[in-house]
Amino acid sequence: MEKTVSVQNISKTFTLSKKQMKIEKSNSKKKVAVNGLSFDAYRGEIFGLLGPNGAGKTTTLRCISTLIKPDSGDILIDNYSVVKEEEKVRSSIGFLTSDLKLEDFFTPNYLYDYFSKLHGIDPEVSEARKEKMFQRFGIDKFREVKVGELSTGMRQKVQLVVSIVHNPEVIIFDEPTNGLDVLTARAVTDYLKELRNEGKTIIVSTHIFSLVEKICDRVGIIIEGKLKVVDTLSKIIGDKLSLEDYFFDLVEGGSN
Repeated sequence: MEKTVSVQNISKTFTLSKKQMKIEKSNSKKKVAVNGLSFDAYRGEIFGLLGPNGAGKTTTLRCISTLIKPDSGDILIDNYSVVKEEEKVRSSIGFLTSDLKLEDFFTPNYLYDYFSKLHGIDPEVSEARKEKMFQRFGIDKFREVKVGELSTGMRQKVQLVVSIVHNPEVIIFDEPTNGLDVLTARAVTDYLKELRNEGKTIIVSTHIFSLVEKICDRVGIIIEGKLKVVDTLSKIIGDKLSLEDYFFDLVEGGSN
């Protein structure tokens, strides 16, 4: 298998405000979000990063996506370093997060064209891909409707197509089905499988066991900033009834 993403012993620590210290119930001004984390992801696979809220999943994805830099360690995307060559990395990745906020007064049509121009996509190629993506997700009927007037599910679909307007080889999703209705969630997960079959590398973070079991080829379980296990689902679960059973055994110290 061809390795496309290599996370190499990254760590990330944040300074907490007094309010954050109170929320975290901590006396320390420092919070270690990610602690010596390493894993690889390969072309044509969906890799799941599974863990509870606050485990370090989003921080890891933000480091991979060049939004923040790790304090130590490095991440290679197609052999380009996110620490030293972030501009080259950004051209080959797409990142979808719930933190992505599209301006309410722009239309899907305008946003798609705008982000295509930012990525330097040939206008004819962009137009053809836009038509395909808009039809695939039912956006074509709403192409001139302002984002602020769209349903939550339709906004999520627009966010998705805008995030991968440049047809990247590595696609990163932070909680891809969080807050979606069942129909939209199904459309997103079906599309993730299609992208995998096209040879894309997909990394998803989630706390939903059923999503990992449904779409992921391999999974890494992260708890308190540390990766506890990385393997295929069949090898991780073993004789357990489910991934959920294994996870709670791991949390409670029942698995190595």
